[in-house]
Amino acid sequence: MGKIGRIRAHALSGVSALCLAGLAAGVTTQAQAGAFGIREQSTQAQGLSFAGAASGSGGVSSMFWNPAVITMRPGWVSEQNLTFINLSSEIQPTAGTNPGFLPLGGSGDIGQGAVVPAGATSYQLSDRVWIGLQTGAPFGLVTKPRDVWAGEVYGRSSRIFSLAFNPVIGFKVNDWLSVAAGPNIEYFRLTLRQAVPLTPLLPAAALPSAFLKGDSWGVGFTAGATITPWDGTVLGIGYRSSVHHDLEGSIGVPLLALARAAGQVKANLNTPDKLSVGLTQAINPVTRVSLGFEWDNWSRLGTIGIVSKTLGVPVNFLPLNYKDGFTYSIGAEYDWSPALTLRAGFAYEESPIDFSNRSVRLPDNDRYIASIGASYRWSDQLTLNAAYSHFFLDKSSILAGLGRDYDTRNVLGASIAFAGTVDSSADVVSVGFRYVFAPPPAAIPAPLVRKY
Repeated sequence: MGKIGRIRAHALSGVSALCLAGLAAGVTTQAQAGAFGIREQSTQAQGLSFAGAASGSGGVSSMFWNPAVITMRPGWVSEQNLTFINLSSEIQPTAGTNPGFLPLGGSGDIGQGAVVPAGATSYQLSDRVWIGLQTGAPFGLVTKPRDVWAGEVYGRSSRIFSLAFNPVIGFKVNDWLSVAAGPNIEYFRLTLRQAVPLTPLLPAAALPSAFLKGDSWGVGFTAGATITPWDGTVLGIGYRSSVHHDLEGSIGVPLLALARAAGQVKANLNTPDKLSVGLTQAINPVTRVSLGFEWDNWSRLGTIGIVSKTLGVPVNFLPLNYKDGFTYSIGAEYDWSPALTLRAGFAYEESPIDFSNRSVRLPDNDRYIASIGASYRWSDQLTLNAAYSHFFLDKSSILAGLGRDYDTRNVLGASIAFAGTVDSSADVVSVGFRYVFAPPPAAIPAPLVRKY
């Protein structure tokens, strides 16, 4: 490369790094466990605040947490769930925000409602072997503040979409132990927008937007086991592995002729692995109590580098630095009649997000989750499910800029600080059904088919 070529490449790399500086701060908040991890994969389990999900309290849909629950339902069974997630979150700027942005005011409600489908189907091949498929969206998020607000350089909109296919094979080792495993094929896509201070001559309200987009397919696996030491007691342990994504996409920066050449970027992202433990205990023939524990290994994300595909050099990095997430839950269900089952649950989720890594794209905090639900057996084949949950989050604070990891600067190198308070909550409504297409083959000995 000649001298002029080297100068152009160096200049282009510098421009890319400057424009990605703000985007990097925004991307990081998109990769948060409690924040955009979607647990709503089973209407039945949601009514228990997901207590005992790994021990089969969520029916066939519990395959998301533990594929070994596939052996708990004889015959050919399918469950389909549809969940509406209504997130409400408002950010108000406080003293400490850059004086040029403070008058622009708060974010408005950044929450956006979303409908999340999930389903699971199991088919019994013999008295010991089952096959099945679980599908759903393990990650997802849509947040959008007002385009012009005090924190616009840290976020104007955020979208994460995922879709996973998890074929499973389960084996009943004996009358009390079952195991299962299968690949997890996952698609992941993100789109982020935020204001970029390309020039100090523009007023804060007139800043243009930059965007960052990328997507990837990746493959991981799930595995698990259920232990039924005696009738009425089920212990389940399930594991979802991390999925490696080679994200490839583009960055768009307005007003820069060089943006096209620098716009193709790539990054490596490893989603968190999940360990789930569940215990379901029958108290009497019509009452059951469930306990649940989940560990999400979000701390594995660390810092992610963004590399220009055109230049082959790093242009920025994402200092995620999340903590691990933990969820503890308890729930109970009661068979009011042979046709109607009522359930309720409570959970506490320790978020991987706190003041040290909270940002405006999804300002998450520890959650308290209260849930109720019911199932109605319409016929021998069809069961209808419904559930409602409310998420309580304490008020929290945000600080970006001033030399922190999330620090956007203008072209003169000055930090654009943002300080604010957050008030958030969420309501979740889910409906679903279970349909039994066929009973177990007649040749299967009755003692090996456990209904519970």
